[in-house]
Amino acid sequence: MKIHKEGHKIIMTEILLFLCLYILSSNYFSITVTKVIFTISIFILLFTIYFFRVIKRNFDKEKNFIYAPCDGKVVVIENTLENEYYNKMKIQVSIFMSPLNMHNNLYPIEGEIKYKKYHPGKFLFAWNPKSSTDNERSTIVVENKSISVLIRQIAGALARRIITYGKLKENVKTCDELGFIKFGSRVDLFLPENTKLNIKLNDKVIGGKTVIAKY
Repeated sequence: MKIHKEGHKIIMTEILLFLCLYILSSNYFSITVTKVIFTISIFILLFTIYFFRVIKRNFDKEKNFIYAPCDGKVVVIENTLENEYYNKMKIQVSIFMSPLNMHNNLYPIEGEIKYKKYHPGKFLFAWNPKSSTDNERSTIVVENKSISVLIRQIAGALARRIITYGKLKENVKTCDELGFIKFGSRVDLFLPENTKLNIKLNDKVIGGKTVIAKY
């Protein structure tokens, strides 16, 4: 296990802040108050470290498989009109990530990045149906000779920053790191209508391991 690079600055800031709080409290407050502040600080720091953890995994990367882009729970499977890029009906698969899930995002297929756009927006809870179109989000489309997949990173009520690494026309491989969403979020996939799904509603999926569909 390692700590994701997006967490390094936050963790170091917390350590310095908590150290200052401890020194101040030990000088101006009672031992009891100092212990309480210390305990809360340690709890917050450990949670932050846990949130930014990245567990090392071996990926199979089979051809014609669409892999889960993140850890989480499947909360939406439906046919819907995708009107940002395709302007046609697609199968939408939405995966909700709780604060306890790993939050690094992976490319579900290999191919070339054809589209990328960041959208500022609201911070509705990630399970709200309107979060897909109203929340802060980042959209990226990956295409190869066989399929085109749209991946949308969506901020939740707690998330305040979406990181997307890919660049237009860049060639990416299956399970390469796509980005990171800080503190609670959701990832949507938009797939062709004839895609054969390998998951069902409420399934728990593992990023880069669970096969979402075949094509």
